[in-house]
Amino acid sequence: MEEISVQIKAIQEKLQILLRQQQVLQKENQKLKKDLEKVQTEKLQKESDLAGMIQQLESVKIGGSQWSPADKLLMEKRIDGYLKEIEKCLLLLNA
Repeated sequence: MEEISVQIKAIQEKLQILLRQQQVLQKENQKLKKDLEKVQTEKLQKESDLAGMIQQLESVKIGGSQWSPADKLLMEKRIDGYLKEIEKCLLLLNA
């Protein structure tokens, strides 16, 4: 009888450990879901920003014939900088 009691206590202890682990994993899962949702929202925003920048670039290319060469170069550098920054953000979001 005592042997069964010892086995039941051991099973109860293991069950308590498993329950604690399950609670920790559930909390971690909730946090990860929130983090994922935030990253997905940021990714959508960055994609939207990139689409806007591409449109601006196309507009600049079309209207660029009226600009001086120095202005064109300056604008190209600014746009390249924006695109590089957006690409870095997208890489971070996709990582």
